[in-house]
Amino acid sequence: MRAVIAVLPGDGIGPEVTAEALKVLAAVAKRFGHDFVTREALIGGAAIDATGTALPDATLELARSSDAVLLGAVGGPKWDDPRAKVRPEQGLLAIRKGLGLYANLRPVAVNPRLLGASTLRPEVLAGVDMIVVRELTGGIYFGEKRRDADSASDLCVYSVGEVERIVRVAARLARARKKKLTSVDKANVLETSRLWREVTTRVMKEEFADVAVSNMLVDACAMHLIRRPADFDVIVTENMFGDILTDEASMLVGSMGMLPSASLGDGTRGLYEPIHGSAPDIAGKGIANPYATILSVALMLRHSLSLTAEAEAIEKAVDDAVAGGVLPGDLASTTGAKPAGTVAAGDAVVRALAH
Repeated sequence: MRAVIAVLPGDGIGPEVTAEALKVLAAVAKRFGHDFVTREALIGGAAIDATGTALPDATLELARSSDAVLLGAVGGPKWDDPRAKVRPEQGLLAIRKGLGLYANLRPVAVNPRLLGASTLRPEVLAGVDMIVVRELTGGIYFGEKRRDADSASDLCVYSVGEVERIVRVAARLARARKKKLTSVDKANVLETSRLWREVTTRVMKEEFADVAVSNMLVDACAMHLIRRPADFDVIVTENMFGDILTDEASMLVGSMGMLPSASLGDGTRGLYEPIHGSAPDIAGKGIANPYATILSVALMLRHSLSLTAEAEAIEKAVDDAVAGGVLPGDLASTTGAKPAGTVAAGDAVVRALAH
């Protein structure tokens, strides 16, 4: 298979972890006989420095002409002025919008080797394997924003169509797993959440009657993610709630450095990135955890290129590397193991792929 992949390393540790992910992608190409053509472009702070904008037109054009997009991370203290008119995060929001990517998938599974990396008791974490589906292009992040000397407001808006399409994405995933979907909202307070619940109930009844659906308030979900995380299978929720809950869920596996994500739309093209940020405090030190970015490549192979066996091979290789004790500093510090560097972790995955 031949595929063109747009690579956007971004800022901070982004280039470091992306390099390891590309090394793994090359190993997959060699093992399975594929031709992956990678083309690099700027986004985020690096793009601001070079072009004055967080998402240059050339980057968006490359992304639109590619089969998939792999992104490292954006942002850093250099561009952190909240009063700035151009900020790195604008590039991320703009590329999601520009590619029509409205569904963010974040799988959360606990590797047995990392049970000690979480602050939760191992018995609470046993069997955790879930996917959080976050609506990505609507809600309060994209609503009208106003500010004057005495007040500020952010408008949260959702349409029926926006809710329908994200629920369908989540329901299809649930149907292929345990046929269990949890829809998270704040319907006891917010009108947008009442719409969300009504639409979800209708779509599930009319189109996915074989999938069990339950509604849960976001504060209760936040509590139960810690109390009984293994009970969840597929969670679907709106933009801001999903942003917060997935960061919380990352602590189940001990570190954000283990969690990949996929942002999808109606076609096969998607954007794949680790859920962590640019971590400027450790950038350039060779100690960043590349596993989330490598696992994002697995999601890319599965969802954009329909290469399931190749995706599973990467996931198994990461599991093997972790099981073999190759743990970057964010994981080693909680397990007592000797920390492995960024390159060493990538090499361990490549070695595991060869067997």
